[in-house]
Amino acid sequence: MQAPLYQVKAEFFRMLGHPVRIRVLELLQNGPVSVRDLLLDIDVEPSNLSQQLAVLRRSGIVVSTREGATVNYALAGGDVAELLRAARRILTELLTGQSALLAELQDSDLPGEHEPPEHSDRPGEPAAHVRH
Repeated sequence: MQAPLYQVKAEFFRMLGHPVRIRVLELLQNGPVSVRDLLLDIDVEPSNLSQQLAVLRRSGIVVSTREGATVNYALAGGDVAELLRAARRILTELLTGQSALLAELQDSDLPGEHEPPEHSDRPGEPAAHVRH
């Protein structure tokens, strides 16, 4: 029995859910990149990069080619680059909305919000900040 489409999609997004894999995909958007150049751009151990590249290769999102001693990686198709662009647009909208909300919160200094309490912390003493 085949897994439901929503489950397959969830597995796909889980596979993408690693910062090194996302960075690799971003770097491959402009064409093939050698493992050596990926290591220069991504601050990880070679074994970690190799492991993440293997995950991407097994998933079919990237392909590798060997030219002599150099191994190059490339996106298997343009849809992955489009997915990354869509993610960037979505995140831009979300963060723009959040920054607008933050600005609104900072500007909406409600009356009485920052006034000290009108009672004393010590019994028997009058309130220090009573307004008349």
